[in-house]
Amino acid sequence: MGGAVEKITPELTDAQWSRLRRYGVPQDVAEGDVLFKAGDRSYDLILVETGEVEVVREALWWTEETQLARLGPRTFVGELGLLNGQRAFLTARVTVPGRVLRIDHDALQKMMADDDELCDLMLRTLWARREMLRHGPAAWTLKLVGSQSPESQALRRYADRLELVHTWIDVDDPDLSHDIWSHGYTRDDLPVAIVQGEIIRNATPGQIAEMLGLAYTAEDDTEFDLAVVGAGPAGLAAAIYGASEGLQTVLLDAVAPGGQSATTSRIENYLGFPFGVSGDALTSQASLQAFKFGVRIASPCPVVKLDAESGVHRLLLADGAIVRARAVVVTTGVAYRGLPIARWDDFEGAGIHHAATALEVRQASGSDVVVIGGANSAGQAALALAQGGCRVRLVVRSGDLADRMSSYLVDRIREDPRIDVHTGTQVSALHGDDTLARVTLTGAVDETVDCRALFCFIGAVPATDWLADLERDDDGFVHTGADVLALGDAWRAAGRMPLPFETSVPRVFAAGDVRRGSMKRVAAAVGEGSSAVASVHRALATAEVYA
Repeated sequence: MGGAVEKITPELTDAQWSRLRRYGVPQDVAEGDVLFKAGDRSYDLILVETGEVEVVREALWWTEETQLARLGPRTFVGELGLLNGQRAFLTARVTVPGRVLRIDHDALQKMMADDDELCDLMLRTLWARREMLRHGPAAWTLKLVGSQSPESQALRRYADRLELVHTWIDVDDPDLSHDIWSHGYTRDDLPVAIVQGEIIRNATPGQIAEMLGLAYTAEDDTEFDLAVVGAGPAGLAAAIYGASEGLQTVLLDAVAPGGQSATTSRIENYLGFPFGVSGDALTSQASLQAFKFGVRIASPCPVVKLDAESGVHRLLLADGAIVRARAVVVTTGVAYRGLPIARWDDFEGAGIHHAATALEVRQASGSDVVVIGGANSAGQAALALAQGGCRVRLVVRSGDLADRMSSYLVDRIREDPRIDVHTGTQVSALHGDDTLARVTLTGAVDETVDCRALFCFIGAVPATDWLADLERDDDGFVHTGADVLALGDAWRAAGRMPLPFETSVPRVFAAGDVRRGSMKRVAAAVGEGSSAVASVHRALATAEVYA
C-alpha cells in the first residue's frame, strides 16, 4: 500500500516544488470552498501550498458521498482528465483554509513541454491515480449496465479502450448480488449508462463521449496545423510526432484509439518488447504520450467527407461539424472481412469476433471456440484463447499452416495440445438462436462442432469510401508518393511533385494499412505515421512559399 500511496502523492523536492509553483496562479481559500465540481467542463490542476483539500465522489441516488483522498501541503489535486479534456467526475473542496495555486490547461502543457523531470512525475502520478480510481468507489460515477448484445459490448469496449473510470454490470451474470431492475429501466433499455446518477437508455459511445466531454466540439473554431484521421498505430504515431514538433494537432477516430492493434492479444515481433505486448497496453501508452504533447483526441468521431481546398482542408464529421486543418494524414486502416454465409450478420457481436483481447478471452474462457485464418493474427489469437482455457479449432483454408504464418507461431501452435489445426477446411454454416452455438466445418471431413465464439481473421478492405477525391487502386488502397499517376493543376500550383506518403491531393497524406504498398505490420505503421509527418513539414513550408 505504501508504494501505491507514494505513486499517487509523490514527495516533491524543494526544487521541484519551486519550479512547479511558477506555473500557478495563487488563490487564498476558505473552508468549504469548491475548487472544481463533478460535471465541470474544464478545471485546473490545484497545487496545495497550505491548508488541506479533500477529493470526493459526490452522493448518487443509490449511495452516499465517499471521500477518496485528503491532500495537504506540497501536493497537487487532479487526475488524467486534465490532459484528455474529460469533464470532472469528482469534486475537490477545501477542508482546512490556506492557499492554493491554479495551473490551467495551457500552463500545464507548457510545464510538460519545458520541464522533463516535472513532466515525467506528473504523467506517472496522473496515470497512477486513474488506475486507482478505476478500481474504487469513483467507478460508480459512470455505471454501464448491459448484456452480451453487440450494442452493449460496443459500449463496454469503448469504455475499456479509453480506460474510463467506470463500472460494468452484466445483467445475465449469475453471480449478480443485487436487483438491477429496481432502478426504473428494463431489458429493452439496454445498454444503460448512468452518468453521475443520470440514466441514459439505449446508450451509445457517442452519447457517452458527449456527456463526458470527449466528443469533438468546434466551439473555438480552431484551425489546426494537422488533422489525423484514424487512431491506430500509424495515426497515433503521426499525431505524436506532429504535436511534439510544434504542430497543433487533432486526432479523430470513428471508434476509439488503437485501431486493429488494440484488438491484438499479444504482439511478439514489435521492437523493444521481447516478451510481447498486448495491443491494449501499446495503445494506452501511446495515448498517454499523445496527451503529453497536447494532441486533441476525439472519439467516436466519424469523418464522412474530405473537402480538399487550396488553403485549408475541411473534414466533415458525421454530426455535421467541420474540422479545418492545413494538412491531413489519413490512417483509417481497414475494415474486417466476413464470410459470405447465412446468418453471419446475425451473429456479429453475438458470437463472432474480429479480435481476441483480454475481454474476449475472458468471455470465452473454458468453452469451445473456432479461429478462422492462416496469418499471424489468427495464430496469436489461437494461442491466447488456448492459454485462456479454451479448446481451440484453428480453421485454415490453405493446405499448409506455414503458408502465411510466421514459423515461431506455427511451432507453438503445433506443440499446444489445446489447439486442433484444420487445414484445407472452411466454415460453411452457423447455428444458434440469439447467439452462436455451433458451426459446420467443410473439408476432408464435414462435421458440426460446438462453438461458443468464432474469431475471424481473414483480412480486410481499406476504409476509403469517404475519400472520393483521392486516387486509389482497384482494391481501394490509396496511392501515395511516386505511385500517384494523375498530376493535375493542383500540383502545378504547388510547384512540386508529391512527397513520400502524400496522396494525389497536395497536403493530404496516407500512412499505415490504408496506403497501397504498406506492410500491414504494427511496426511498419508506426514508422509510416511518423515518417509522414516529415513530409507534412516540407509540404507546409512549401505552401507558405507559394502562398
